[in-house]
Amino acid sequence: MSDRRLQVFHAVAGALNFTRAAETLHMTQPAVTHQIRQLEADFNTRLFDRVNNKINLTPAGEQVLDYATRILSLYDEMHESMKQLTGDRSGLLTLGASTTIAEYMLPELLGGFRREFPDVQVRLRVANTDAIVALVSDSSIDLGIVEGEVLKQHLLVDDCQQDELVVIVPVGHELAVQDEVRPQDLTRYPFVQREDGSGTKSVIASYLTEHGIVEEQLQHPFELGSTEAIKGAVQAGMGISIVSVSTVKNEIELGLLAARQLFPPLRRPFYFVRQRQQFRLQLMEELFDFAKQYCARS
Repeated sequence: MSDRRLQVFHAVAGALNFTRAAETLHMTQPAVTHQIRQLEADFNTRLFDRVNNKINLTPAGEQVLDYATRILSLYDEMHESMKQLTGDRSGLLTLGASTTIAEYMLPELLGGFRREFPDVQVRLRVANTDAIVALVSDSSIDLGIVEGEVLKQHLLVDDCQQDELVVIVPVGHELAVQDEVRPQDLTRYPFVQREDGSGTKSVIASYLTEHGIVEEQLQHPFELGSTEAIKGAVQAGMGISIVSVSTVKNEIELGLLAARQLFPPLRRPFYFVRQRQQFRLQLMEELFDFAKQYCARS
């Protein structure tokens, strides 16, 4: 039996979605479906139930997943053992990050990693926090760095660093002359926010709730899918917002936006998210250790 079929099955079982598995494996969806059908023919049983465009593992599929996970882990361990024996430090790692982290933290981090490990290729996936956690869960990426709380207990979650969020307003806005902004002040102006699934949006919502502000009190002109879009909207006078202080340093220096601290302050941790499996690739551990040291210095 080809180990490629097990890899395809493992990807589909992790994502429970043929399209996402095909994207992860860089295959077409018909090719993925063909591999699964061949595996089911070998075992003479269905591995997935397909109902209303949704798939779930059958009892046989659950057993095959258990074996496939162990077999593929042994393959990885064998390859890693040979790399260590020969001193090979090359390979491919896939890192996932939520939007704010990818845009403002990772370029420097990955540049430093590349200089120390020139033969390692790092592929970056950028999405909101919920999507990155899902990609780690189904083993589509090796390591995730996110800005929102992670509740999945089957994953390992480690603190990365603390980040402060500030209120941004157009230059000349009446909040710009205040030393600090209180939560209640935010209800008086149109408030531009991120989309559902964003770690930033989740943190802001928790902060406002903690200080007695409910969603209905905010004036929401629209939601935007990136910090850059939000900064542009605020700069154009469409509203105010809350973003990471690290994302607006250039705009503040150039006089394009004004930023004010919240009172009480709003801070959040960035988190590393990874699989809890027993065996890990040495390259992934190298990336994780390098990222931890970078965060400790920042």
